[in-house]
Amino acid sequence: MRRPARRSQAAGRVSESSIKRLSRYYRALSALEAAGQSTVSSPDLALRERLTPAQVRKDLSSFGSFGTRGLGYPVTELKSRIAKILGKDHTWNVAVVGAGHIGSALVSYREFRNQGFLIREIFDSDPERIGLALRGLTVRDVAGLEAAVKSRRIEIVVIAVPAEAAQEVADRCVRAGIKAILNFAPVNLTLPDDVCLRTENMSMELEYLSYSLVNGPGPPGAPTGEDLT
Repeated sequence: MRRPARRSQAAGRVSESSIKRLSRYYRALSALEAAGQSTVSSPDLALRERLTPAQVRKDLSSFGSFGTRGLGYPVTELKSRIAKILGKDHTWNVAVVGAGHIGSALVSYREFRNQGFLIREIFDSDPERIGLALRGLTVRDVAGLEAAVKSRRIEIVVIAVPAEAAQEVADRCVRAGIKAILNFAPVNLTLPDDVCLRTENMSMELEYLSYSLVNGPGPPGAPTGEDLT
């Protein structure tokens, strides 16, 4: 399936934290479905995710009406509707720029394909890497990035290059029409407002963990688990 023609009208009003929680609900519902459970209440779903029932109801209400009062949510139906909201009922063509340790690991991660993210191309500028085979892909010269974005209908680009090269790669992606970028380079990128940028800084995540080891997990009421926003 291809990219949906229109964005949800609710998309511009929903917080980043709510979107992250939707992903958590989807995974919880997948586990419940696999266990054969047909319905789930907001208190039960909240308990699984260490949230409040009010938060669960608020997140879901941002996208319409779900479930029946007193009966809970139909697990399979809610999972399907969240999948549609998150774009998981489509497949997405992905390119990785950077065939080093991170890029190679991403290409090797099979769960991306299971989730509908199809890595179609991997690029690098190092002559020693260009031409290498990685999980059925051939590392291509990054000089051909723009042409490949158009010919392969790439929709998401993952940047896994050194910090000094990341902005140039991102700019080239934008000029080629890319609207969604996942950045693994340890640098803040400057992109147009209409481009969705996510930056994964593993050093910062480890620093958060080391902080918690030195100072404790945080004051009462502080976020726990994945709810770090």
